[in-house]
Amino acid sequence: MANAQEFIDNEVKTNDVVLFMKGTPQFPMCGFSGQVVQILNHLGIAFKGINVLEDEGVRNGIKEYSNWPTIPQLYVKGEFVGGCDITREMFQAGELQQFLSEKGVPVNQGA
Repeated sequence: MANAQEFIDNEVKTNDVVLFMKGTPQFPMCGFSGQVVQILNHLGIAFKGINVLEDEGVRNGIKEYSNWPTIPQLYVKGEFVGGCDITREMFQAGELQQFLSEKGVPVNQGA
């Protein structure tokens, strides 16, 4: 389990935007993961998707890492943003776009 935690910590800290999800950005394996991918794509955000279905250690480890029970989980510049509902609500309120911009992540302003 320690290896999974190290892997997660490294991914969170070395990628500006990382989404721990079920499936891949091209082929989400659950609707919630798919919704977050759609939002990030809509905003033109470059992000790394990590498929938790490929590694049980990562799948369980990310829940411990964030102390958040569900997947997907979105991280920006090392900070946990939230899951699908939080990400969607922030997006709809314009807060996600503002948060990303404040973190120095380029956002497609036409979105």
